[in-house]
Amino acid sequence: MQNTNEISIPENNSRERLLETATAFFAEKGYAGTSVREIVEKAGVSKPVLYYYFKSKEGLFYAILEWAADVQRSILDEIFEARGTVLERFMFLYRRVQEGIQQYKSLYIMIHGLVYGPPEGVPEYDFASFQRRMLDAVKRIYTEGLSSGDIRKVDAEEVAFLVLGLMDFSLNMDMVLPELADAKRPERLLQLAFQGLSRP
Repeated sequence: MQNTNEISIPENNSRERLLETATAFFAEKGYAGTSVREIVEKAGVSKPVLYYYFKSKEGLFYAILEWAADVQRSILDEIFEARGTVLERFMFLYRRVQEGIQQYKSLYIMIHGLVYGPPEGVPEYDFASFQRRMLDAVKRIYTEGLSSGDIRKVDAEEVAFLVLGLMDFSLNMDMVLPELADAKRPERLLQLAFQGLSRP
């Protein structure tokens, strides 16, 4: 006879449901504004199941951040393996980031809010690591492209700020003003940045 105090092994998808549900709540209400009770109720599991997988709400939070970091690394690995000119690789980077945001919209909103929003009640984490990985990726693509001879040598960090500033603003504008959204605009702006505005 089974002891009713024992925790049975949860269903295989319980962990994923908890991650997705908590991400949606954290994106909408913030970490401090979200309770364990509403997470487990929405996910359709019990509190012991959450504690079985994550030990605590904080543990769940860190698991989501590691998931986000894994998604970002996976996208960047694709970019590093891609071939083409520097401009083509930057365009591919934008498209993959855009696709990732569409696929993991709540995750993007949550991370964006944590990076740029007030830190009230949020456990400590190196949120700047997401930006550093992007900066390093763009600098790497640019540096690798120097050997092709199709771009001139400038400060790689300035290039990274130019490319990421353009991409980030475009992605944020699409969220804030969806009526002005244009999926191809960042690619056109990247081309414009590479061509320059001065007369030949």
